[in-house]
Amino acid sequence: MRLLHTSDWHLGRSLEGRSRQEEQEQFIDEICAIADQHAVHLVIIAGDIFDTFNPPAWAEQLFCDALDRLAQGGQRAVVVIAGNHDSPDRLSAIRPLAQNQGIIIMGLPNEAAPELAGKVRTVAGGPGWMEIAVPDCEHTAVLALLPYPSESRLGHRLSTQLEEYSLRDAYSELVSEIFMLQAANYRADTVNLAVSHLFVQGSISTESERPIEIGGACTVAVEHLPVQAQYIALGHLHRPQQVKQAVAPTYYSGSPLAYSFSEANHSKAICLVDIAPGQEAEVTTIPLTAGIPLQRWVCQGGLEEVWQRIEAAQGKPAWVDLEVHVPQWLSNEAVAKLREAWPWLVNIRSMLPGDAELEQAEQLSSLALPEIFDRFYQQRRDGATPPPELVELFVKLANEAAAQGKEVGDL
Repeated sequence: MRLLHTSDWHLGRSLEGRSRQEEQEQFIDEICAIADQHAVHLVIIAGDIFDTFNPPAWAEQLFCDALDRLAQGGQRAVVVIAGNHDSPDRLSAIRPLAQNQGIIIMGLPNEAAPELAGKVRTVAGGPGWMEIAVPDCEHTAVLALLPYPSESRLGHRLSTQLEEYSLRDAYSELVSEIFMLQAANYRADTVNLAVSHLFVQGSISTESERPIEIGGACTVAVEHLPVQAQYIALGHLHRPQQVKQAVAPTYYSGSPLAYSFSEANHSKAICLVDIAPGQEAEVTTIPLTAGIPLQRWVCQGGLEEVWQRIEAAQGKPAWVDLEVHVPQWLSNEAVAKLREAWPWLVNIRSMLPGDAELEQAEQLSSLALPEIFDRFYQQRRDGATPPPELVELFVKLANEAAAQGKEVGDL
């Protein structure tokens, strides 16, 4: 069985007031083309389809068009779960029509599995899990489906009784119990998958993911993921990555577009996975090229350097966050000329002499731990980028220190 794993489309999201509609349409085209090119049997969309509970009409229309194209008239199975940005009710509103096309939409944890009787059909199912058969594939798949599992959506209230770190452990164990019940339906002769939208401890985040839950309660320990799964498809984090400490092959596909300048120059991708019963999953990361890249320009040479950058870009679009070092504030006329010459300028910050240290301190205070460590490493290693496994180790140690009530500086 061949599956395509994507997530975090955030349809309807803008970039500080700039519309991303055309770019979102482009990545939908690209994902559909990849699914067709590689003869995918099953498409998994692991949450955060929309950016808000009340997305604009065009975003809902784009989602419906994407489902229609991906399902190919019921020839291909499509599984969609709700993320923390999605309204479960709104997402599930089209379910009666979607099921006729072999499209499975799960808005809440532990929902009853839909009964599909078309070309994609339900073999068995129960709360939060189902076994499906898909056209042109000799194997069936057992899916453990856990849409965004907040306390309220799970129907459990842990936060009124426990301290933060006890709450985190209790929450992680609760998720583990749900996965265990679902995974009990895995068999040796089926392709066994798990799909969820959550934050796994040790993963690398960016600024563009708004927190799942205040206080970090919705953090799941790697050992609480279903060990019997052959592949675990996750959503929420926007950087494509494998959770290497996980007990089973676990991947975040990441968002198809960069949604904040903390993702400047990040590559985007989706996961193509080949699995047979009892065999190890073969995971291929396919780069995505749709959309306009995000870049940060730091021009210590003043306006002259800015104009040099604009000329060197030769009109190739890029959303730009500009920091320009100048002896005095840029005039309105100067800003207008820059924006006229480069219409993709999003932010322009004038850095005056003496402001650098203050600006650096303010920026560091707003960064996530992996990005702070990245900057530290580059300063100590002449601009070299730290290996992902070293970043993951640092985050793991930082999380362990936090759990013991220590500061990061104590590491």
